[in-house]
Amino acid sequence: MSLSLHKVSAGDYWTDGGAMLGVLPRAIWGKTVHTDERHRKNLALNLLLIRAEGRVILVDTGLGNRLTDKQRDIYKPSNFLLPVSLSALGIKDEDVTDVVLTHLHFDHAGGIVTGFADRDRLTFPKARHWIQKIEWDTAKNPDGLNRAAYAFAQQLSLLEDSERLELIEGDREIAPGVTLTLTGGHTNGSQIVEIESPDGYYVYPADIVPTMFHTALAVTSAYDVCRKDTVRAKQYIYSRLKEKEGILLLNHDLNRWEVHVSELKIK
Repeated sequence: MSLSLHKVSAGDYWTDGGAMLGVLPRAIWGKTVHTDERHRKNLALNLLLIRAEGRVILVDTGLGNRLTDKQRDIYKPSNFLLPVSLSALGIKDEDVTDVVLTHLHFDHAGGIVTGFADRDRLTFPKARHWIQKIEWDTAKNPDGLNRAAYAFAQQLSLLEDSERLELIEGDREIAPGVTLTLTGGHTNGSQIVEIESPDGYYVYPADIVPTMFHTALAVTSAYDVCRKDTVRAKQYIYSRLKEKEGILLLNHDLNRWEVHVSELKIK
């Protein structure tokens, strides 16, 4: 089985430090985590690219280039670097066969669509887009708890009208050695990616474990809709990592990407 993994940068952005660190008191993290004058913490947009026997699978898409002026003021994003990063790997938009959306918040799904001078279009026009059905339904018809977290009309309407949408319910192996696992927690339909490669076992947990601070079992983001489910998802991830001596891939950490299970303080 031929399978290789690559880190792909889509840039970075800033978000509220207290919200990102959730239950972890500022007294603990405030002296070691840099925040700006608006108490925002800088976050990386580390995406995962998987090459698997004729498939080019991109996990998440970053912010995209269609942010409003209000969003730019709030989140202070860098330039959208995904096209440049893919080009550095010799990959064009049309080469991507699959796009996995771990969930549909704007910093993960914004890059589904690219804005050009005259129109918007799907960034990866030939790719199947794998999304949990419960996540899609929440994004399309958000309740009061979720309304501020999704922007369906802006990010997903073109995808809905295409023939490139794959809604799944529960766990699914989408390519040999690449499995999407429904966890919930961060959002109702959050999914992680488990990879069994010739080089070992990897988990891309997305916002279930976005940074090194969040590797602690009890530390969850205030953005999570169900903290209990997030903790349960972490327990599953850590048990799998311990079983297989695997590696965790961090999507929002500025300094770390691969973290071997031996570095995690878990029992």
